[in-house]
Amino acid sequence: IKFLASPWSPPAFMKDTKEMNHGGKLLPEYKKAWASYIAKYIEEYKKEGIDISMLTVQNEPNATQRWDSCTYTAEEESDFGTNYLVPELEEKGLESVKVLFWDHNKDNVIHRAEKELKTKKSLDAFSGIAFHWYSGDHFEQIRMFKEKYPDKIAVFTEGCIEKHQFKTPVKNAERYAHDIIGNINGGMDAFIDWNLYLDENGGPNHVGNFCSAPIQGNTETDEIIYNPSYYYIGHFSKFIPVGSKRIGVSRFTDTLETVAFLTPDNERVVVVLNRSDNGCKFRLCEQDRFSEQTISPHTIKTYIYKI
Repeated sequence: IKFLASPWSPPAFMKDTKEMNHGGKLLPEYKKAWASYIAKYIEEYKKEGIDISMLTVQNEPNATQRWDSCTYTAEEESDFGTNYLVPELEEKGLESVKVLFWDHNKDNVIHRAEKELKTKKSLDAFSGIAFHWYSGDHFEQIRMFKEKYPDKIAVFTEGCIEKHQFKTPVKNAERYAHDIIGNINGGMDAFIDWNLYLDENGGPNHVGNFCSAPIQGNTETDEIIYNPSYYYIGHFSKFIPVGSKRIGVSRFTDTLETVAFLTPDNERVVVVLNRSDNGCKFRLCEQDRFSEQTISPHTIKTYIYKI
């Protein structure tokens, strides 16, 4: 298991607002102390056998939230990451930890990257960008980022289903699959769901920001609920092993969404999603070989084969 850590707020005394919620700024005199605090966090987890391999500078640095939050302009985030956080990690022997910037919505990926990666020093400091899905698809943003910065990684670090959508479990699952497919085709390197396991209300949450999760536990009945999103995510996490490479795929209709991989064992893995109300017939083709297939409405399928 690979772990990514994401700070949501420095301690209240380090901020101009003197509180962890409702945004605020990191005071300049605490930049080094906050960097040291984050490095210490990683060290302490390491002592418990948990190796954090990736780190974002700040969760949603462009949002003032009613929960734990802290804002950074692109220039402020680049300065803190480049001149304080990365040097602190290196000093503590934690240079293997990949530091990512942004950790916010996809619609601003390329614009933020161009501002944060202006210098050779910042290009050397940051390993890549982190992003969320709350502003919509914007798969083109990921593609543009990977084209401009091919040596940087792009990691999806947060997406969730809000509580008011609890009654549409299949559509919720399709949202995951649609986003994963679009992001991967854009060049995404990794996808992390925000909530793995929650209670029947979509909590606990200290500000009532309840969400769905792939697995929910009913605290009254001890029932474990596996939502459709659990199985839809499984089409990627179960069948696409680490080290797989995305390979080219084309489709004859926008009814189907698809992505394909070559695994380390030389297998082809093709995931096909149909979010429409109609079934569909298609041919799965490679070179001079093909297979007649059908897919039902609102269905996801994974095909695994060797040439």
